[in-house]
Amino acid sequence: MKALIVVDMQVDFVTGALGSADAVAILPAVTEKVKHFDGAVVFTRDTHEEGYLDTQEGRRLPVKHCIRGTKGWEICEELAPYAETVIDKPTFGSLALPALLKDLGSPLEEITLCGLCTDICVISNAMILKAAFPEVPITVDAAACAGVTPESHKIALDAMRAVQITVENN
Repeated sequence: MKALIVVDMQVDFVTGALGSADAVAILPAVTEKVKHFDGAVVFTRDTHEEGYLDTQEGRRLPVKHCIRGTKGWEICEELAPYAETVIDKPTFGSLALPALLKDLGSPLEEITLCGLCTDICVISNAMILKAAFPEVPITVDAAACAGVTPESHKIALDAMRAVQITVENN
């Protein structure tokens, strides 16, 4: 089985509190990838609670975002119809993601990641998946990812290449 992990394509990261032109620009590529993917599609959803600003992340990034139940927490409208399997994660990487993929039943043939932000949540989840599935080929679609900045996007892609994650520009 092939799996596509769509990382944090939420309103707050695309057009909301932490949105960017780069995030808006990848939305069509991510949507096309999801629409035509032949395999399991799993969305991650950055999920914070009202006390976010009192957390370590909130003190380092004091911008309330992806607060459970708000519009910003929701998967983008273009992708929402495809978000049947969603895993909420309170931090950058999801330790529950490997178990969810194992529970899908079929042996994994390959894993592809796309989404936001390359340099925070995409790389975190890619590294967790690489550790959990060392023999499963893992690919990141760079054209369907955006980072906090173009420079940090490139640095994250280079770091993933260093640990034998394939980076493609589809």
